[in-house]
Amino acid sequence: MFQGLSEKLASVFDKLRKSGKLTEKDVDTALNEVKMALLEADVNFKVVKNFTKRVKERCLGAEILKSLTPTQHVVKIVLEELTTLLGTDRAKINISSKKPTIILMAGLQGSGKTTTSAKLGLHLRKDEKKNPMLVACDIYRPAAIKQLQVLGDQLSMEVFTGEPGMRPADIAKKAIEHAVIRDFDVVIIDTAGRLHIDEQMMAEVKDIKEAVQPHEILLVVDSMTGQDAVNSATSFNELLELTGIILTKLDGDARGGAALSIREVTGKPVKFVGLGEKSSSLEPFYPERMAQRILGMGDVLSLIEKAQANMDEEKMKEIEKRVLDAEFNFNDFLYQLNQIKRMGPLDQLLGMIPGFSSAAGNLSEFSFDDKKFKRFEAIILSMTERERNSPDLIDGSRRKRISEGSGNSIQDVNQLLKQFTQMRKMMKQLGSLGKRNKGKFAKFFGM
Repeated sequence: MFQGLSEKLASVFDKLRKSGKLTEKDVDTALNEVKMALLEADVNFKVVKNFTKRVKERCLGAEILKSLTPTQHVVKIVLEELTTLLGTDRAKINISSKKPTIILMAGLQGSGKTTTSAKLGLHLRKDEKKNPMLVACDIYRPAAIKQLQVLGDQLSMEVFTGEPGMRPADIAKKAIEHAVIRDFDVVIIDTAGRLHIDEQMMAEVKDIKEAVQPHEILLVVDSMTGQDAVNSATSFNELLELTGIILTKLDGDARGGAALSIREVTGKPVKFVGLGEKSSSLEPFYPERMAQRILGMGDVLSLIEKAQANMDEEKMKEIEKRVLDAEFNFNDFLYQLNQIKRMGPLDQLLGMIPGFSSAAGNLSEFSFDDKKFKRFEAIILSMTERERNSPDLIDGSRRKRISEGSGNSIQDVNQLLKQFTQMRKMMKQLGSLGKRNKGKFAKFFGM
């Protein structure tokens, strides 16, 4: 989502580095470009104005202008102010000391509220070791209740639906009573939405709030809608007094304005972000990590956490030496494809490596779907064991034989070889980082 903004900010900082000694004119010129980049990313105008004002005041300090490395200080200031803009610290779910913790999910139709409710339940079960129950209070949208039940079945999570004809507020109250009897830790209430804010929807969600007194009121907003997401968040907050926000579709092609504006405008923290369709694709929101990614500094901690959650530690130990010695082969590649497929799109993972996004160019070309993965798997399995162990042996005639044996074109084989080269480069870079900083990377590499 932030690729365009990241590239423009990187260009601004490159110009500052070339200017050498920093002057007030340099700062003004740079901040005008930063301002335009943020506005083009659909960031709220008032947010941009206040952000650039704060950055300018700090950049014009005497210790910055006289510094031997002024641009580094400017980047540091922008990082700190971006982090503040996004929320400074991670905002966790407020878990009640008395069970169950009640979470009310609000939002417009199409924001992904129902699927996000199930994803949040999975997160609380896996990461917080809670026993969640889902509640279907959207009695209007066709198949809304069925959708939540299907998600509940997939995740082995109970879904409370109430009796036909019951009011949503009464369903919620009955669900709490049921949760107390069945000893559920958390109750997640999925409410009805509309295509736009209206009095009926707002009155209903307010009734549910008054009926169950939730510990958390989370607004689910579609980050693809830009400033409309900020406007709807403001309206919901005025009525419900939100405790947090969940941004969905942050893996999409939107410009990122909602993510950079919503906390500053509403005063409410972003607690989670949705980065895909999978049930596991809801992630805690870390403001500093997001700011680092926007500035092209990567997000190593999130990458390590993803690896720890999805990779087989024993298997990783087996290939550790080959990774660190840059002897990564196609057998390792096939294993890593399976693991990375579980972790998320490859372009997102590459973007978490410091400096890699700018070096790799357009990372979207390295993503792959299930069809591409199966094609790659067939090509690798059509190689001889020697070719898998020594990929550099694969010349033109071998490529032709492999393409015919796997039922794919030579272009497909070439694409796989290109992606393998990028993967090997990534693993070599990670290995180098691991050698230099064992404190951060020990767990990732199994050391």
